[in-house]
Amino acid sequence: MDWRKQYADKIVTAEEAVRHIKSGDRVLLGHAAGEPLSLTDALTANKEQYRDVEITHFVAMGKSEYCLPEMAGHFCHNSLFLGVSTRRAIEDGRGIFTPTFLSDCMELYRTILRPDVTLCQISTPDRHGFCSFGVSVDYTKPGAALSDLVIAEVNEQYPRTLGDSFIHLSEIDYLVPVSRPVIELRNAVLTDVEKTIGRNCADIIEDGSTLQLGIGAIPDAVLAALSEKNDLGIHTEMLPNGVVDLYERGVITNRAKTYKPGKMLATFIMGSRKLYDFVDNNPAVEMHDCEFINDPYIIRRNDRMVAVNSCVQVDFTGQVCSESVGTRQISASGGQVDFFRGANMSKGGKAIIAMTSTTHGGKVSRILPFLDQGAVVTTCRNDVNYVVTEYGMAQLRGRSTRERARRLINIAHPDFRPALTAKFEELFKCRFQP
Repeated sequence: MDWRKQYADKIVTAEEAVRHIKSGDRVLLGHAAGEPLSLTDALTANKEQYRDVEITHFVAMGKSEYCLPEMAGHFCHNSLFLGVSTRRAIEDGRGIFTPTFLSDCMELYRTILRPDVTLCQISTPDRHGFCSFGVSVDYTKPGAALSDLVIAEVNEQYPRTLGDSFIHLSEIDYLVPVSRPVIELRNAVLTDVEKTIGRNCADIIEDGSTLQLGIGAIPDAVLAALSEKNDLGIHTEMLPNGVVDLYERGVITNRAKTYKPGKMLATFIMGSRKLYDFVDNNPAVEMHDCEFINDPYIIRRNDRMVAVNSCVQVDFTGQVCSESVGTRQISASGGQVDFFRGANMSKGGKAIIAMTSTTHGGKVSRILPFLDQGAVVTTCRNDVNYVVTEYGMAQLRGRSTRERARRLINIAHPDFRPALTAKFEELFKCRFQP
């Protein structure tokens, strides 16, 4: 059958499409900037039809109205990565949190959390009837293949990314045509402290390195500090705004990569319209699902692999909490451990935790003798190599617990060093020497 006929036959409104979802279904939502906003709006507007519909996804960038108190009983949110719009539902018991690595989530979706329905956003079809998952390949593409029902928002303004990014119209049950801007994530306005951290990280990143950077101001600051480097490459879960300027300046060339040279590899994209225009039909950008991109044994194939991520706290032994404040879950593990393990296995690789030395307006040190009670260990001390603050760099891998603590105190905020030093001497039964 000609795909154009299939396309015409499958077109419905968002309201008509979501009526095919049944009470008790598990619904997988497209990720982050790939969230299908028309479909989620129609889903919540139709709430009276549903009882106990489970909605599952990682980062939410839409309104997440299915998490509101009045949605209790109609929807339950099963979050694999908490965000601003979903945290309260988890805290109040209207939702649940399931810990996982991004590399492992597809195994969960194949087995324990198999979805009945996928709601996704895709590009308009090419002349062969294939649509691209655009900025959200991650778990969305393989999730659609697992689901009994696939409903896609076909957005005229959605970028068409290349790589393992495509679905044919024959694999989609209902199509909802829209023309709306893709959700954008602007760069943070960097403070002087964050810029210093970025420069400190840049000092230990060599020419020819392949980079993974997480989400937030610190990774943005690192990218901003790399303008004097040469032949950098990208293998990352999230492709951020900063890569565009570095690519256009010739800093990112991907020539020195030892795995898929010439290609930036990513599993999802969050950023500005400029970034979305850059990746649209760009052969230099190759998208794959998260099980592939975040596989440490794939990551390690890049020599000089550098993973840069942020955290909430680090203790004296190098244990890292990146996802909770005490017992309060605020995000999740994501791909931090995936990339740290891949970077540590890489020839010449470096796993970097970069953070401001304090939080709460300078009142609380991020470097502590012990993590707060109830705090989650995201990255274990054996996986941490470098810790960077505005006061310098502490290299921890291969160091004793006493030497780790000493090095971390040396990059803590000076206001907290006396108390940290006293605790060091109590714990290690020796005098602290900077």
